[in-house]
Amino acid sequence: MKRMLACLGLVTIGLLGLGLRAGAVQAAGADEAANPEFYSTKVQPILQANCYRCHGGTNHRGGLSIQTRAGMLKGGHEGPVLIPGDPANSLLVRLIRHEGRAKDPMPMPPKQPKLSDADIATVERWVKAGAIMPEDPQQ
Repeated sequence: MKRMLACLGLVTIGLLGLGLRAGAVQAAGADEAANPEFYSTKVQPILQANCYRCHGGTNHRGGLSIQTRAGMLKGGHEGPVLIPGDPANSLLVRLIRHEGRAKDPMPMPPKQPKLSDADIATVERWVKAGAIMPEDPQQ
């Protein structure tokens, strides 16, 4: 009987250890999105390919520049497009999901297919992790 209880204790400890390791893996994934490199390597290429034409460089359609965090926090005519930590209420995320109003601001990017689910998930993950960007993102 003692032997069986000891085995059950080891199994329980082993299962708890697996749970802790799984939690550590999830935390590591969340931490990755909170690093400026995540923005530079994963998010910025999505924005460059789909958004910079209208909201980058000298183009600030709708009064919005998305090249800097300050620009997204300031926002454009519709107000801030970024609420760090809150993708559900960030206009940027709602628009790329095509969940906004039909017009002004219209779903983004306009006149193009919706971003892939993977690209949307990457942007959501970045926003949820705090929307961390390098001080001077590469243009």
